[in-house]
Amino acid sequence: MFKVIGAAFILLATTWSGFEIARGFTERPRQLRQLKSSLQALEAEIMYGHTPLRDASLKLSKQLPQPLSLFFTAFASKMENNETTVRDAWTESLQEVWKSLSLKQSEYEILVQFGETLGRHDRMSQQKQIILTLTHLEREEKEALDRQSKYEKMIKSLGFLSGLLLIIILL
Repeated sequence: MFKVIGAAFILLATTWSGFEIARGFTERPRQLRQLKSSLQALEAEIMYGHTPLRDASLKLSKQLPQPLSLFFTAFASKMENNETTVRDAWTESLQEVWKSLSLKQSEYEILVQFGETLGRHDRMSQQKQIILTLTHLEREEKEALDRQSKYEKMIKSLGFLSGLLLIIILL
């Protein structure tokens, strides 16, 4: 009886682990889409609403789900105290929430590079920088969707099958 209960726990734990690992493959494309839409909204606020960067960030933080909302909230609060530059506020905010995001290092580099130009140019140049960043993020999203289709089911199955293997070895 204890063997059956133990085997069920092992199978549940390894299956759950496989699903948790596979969740990263699902979250990354979703977060990239949210990030792209937030940059498009930021572009609209800058170009057409003539909204200051801090206010636009606060608006975005209220529209986005976590953890991206936390990023824009942190960015706006760092801009509020005027002790830092826009670039430093962007980078520090990105570093604060990076561990809660499912994004890769390449996306981090794209966002840091975007932060380097944020607030330094006129509106037209800023719009070009946003479009360039959106292009890079589009490429990363396609790669993330490709990886998701290749590996998500495999990781889930691998979690379940590794549990079965472990049960067979232990019995």
